[in-house]
Order: sequence, then C-alpha cells, then structure tokens
Amino acid sequence: MSIFRLVSDLRNYNDVLKECREELPVYLTKKGRGKYVLMDIEDYEKMKATIKLIDHIEEGEKSAREEGWSTVENIESALGL
Repeated sequence: MSIFRLVSDLRNYNDVLKECREELPVYLTKKGRGKYVLMDIEDYEKMKATIKLIDHIEEGEKSAREEGWSTVENIESALGL
C-alpha cells in the first residue's frame, strides 16, 4: 500500500518520517501531483545497486550480440579451469 502526503506536511516532518518504512516509500505531492519520494536509505541503496546490475547485464548482452557469445570451454580456459 502506498502512502501519499502533501509536501506541506513536512512542517511536521517527524510524523512523515515515521510513515517511511522498509519497502514502503512515502510519496509527497504538490498541487495534487506527485513531486518527491521519501524512502528508507537501505531500499534506496538496493535500488541503485539493482539499476547498476541491470546496466552491466545490458552491456554484456550488447557485447555478446556484437562479438558473439563465449563458449563454456573459452570461459573455463580464461579462468584456468
């Protein structure tokens, strides 16, 4: 369930921060539109790490499409197995 609060509610920011829990961000609205998100720092760090991982996976897939996929034998050889 999402929590929506008005930006003006930040006058009592302790009340707003109490609502911000793990995996449950607080969305702040201004003039009836979404404007900001308050979230747990650990969730933010996980989100950044996930985005970075997806970027690396996309780079690998692009490289594989352009240069071809490696065989198991090539990987084992590169790793000295």
